[in-house]
Amino acid sequence: MPNPITDTVVGIIGKVADKFFPDKKDAEAFKLAMQKESNEGAMAELNRSYDAIVAEAQSTDKWTSRARPSFMYVMYCIILSAIPMGILTAFNPLAATNVITGFKAWLGAIPDSMLALFGTGYVGYSVSRSYDKHMEKKYSK
Repeated sequence: MPNPITDTVVGIIGKVADKFFPDKKDAEAFKLAMQKESNEGAMAELNRSYDAIVAEAQSTDKWTSRARPSFMYVMYCIILSAIPMGILTAFNPLAATNVITGFKAWLGAIPDSMLALFGTGYVGYSVSRSYDKHMEKKYSK
C-alpha cells in the first residue's frame, strides 16, 4: 500500500544520497536500505491493523462483537430497501414517492446536535476500543 509521505521522504533521501555518495553503488545500496526500512515500517503498520481486527473478532465482550455488525446490518437494510422500493415504484409511483418523502422527513426530523452526538459517541467508542486492544496486547506479552 503506497504511502505518499513515506515515498516522498525516501525520494528526497535518495536525491541526497546521490550527492553524498560519490560511488553510485554505495548510493544505490543506501537507497535500497532506506526502501527496505520503509517497507518494513509499512508491513509493521499492516500487522498492527490486522492484530486489532483479530483482537476484536476474538473478544468475549458481547457489546464489542455486536456493535459494528449491528450498525452495518442497519445500513444494509436501508440500502437493500431500494429493491422493494423499485418494485413499488413500478406499480405505484405515488406511493413510492410518499414513502421516500416520509423517510426523508423522518431522518430530517433528527436534530443535528443528536447526529453530532451519535457521531462523537461512535468515534469515541471506536477509539477507546482500539486503545484498549492496544494496551491489552502491549501488556499481555
